Amino acid sequence: MTARLRTAPAAEVADALARVRAGRGERADLRLLTKHYLALLEQRAPGRSVEVRVPPYAAVQCIEGVRHTRGTPPAVVETDATTWIAVATGELAWAEAVAQGRVSASGERTDLTPYLPLLRPPDGAGR
Repeated sequence: MTARLRTAPAAEVADALARVRAGRGERADLRLLTKHYLALLEQRAPGRSVEVRVPPYAAVQCIEGVRHTRGTPPAVVETDATTWIAVATGELAWAEAVAQGRVSASGERTDLTPYLPLLRPPDGAGR
């Protein structure tokens, strides 16, 4: 079983996101933001049926369904860090990222639209 990723402190995330948005982001900022937003996805969509990969920084399994245990997962999402940060923060719509070829998504349950952007409360929260 892989270890769960942890979210980063809000101040660190805000600082790193500001640098990335200003075009001054460094590799460490991309790593921090990628892992932070993947950890939020794990929390928002618990499960192990879809593997979301953002090389070289991290990968997580999420979304309820058939559990994947070894070999190539039946459902895989892969993208680069810049695209992941953009869809996670709502700067880029999931469907647009897929249509532009910035995201590779194959298999069932790989449409992450219901979970994004990650900066808003999950559906039904606060009701």
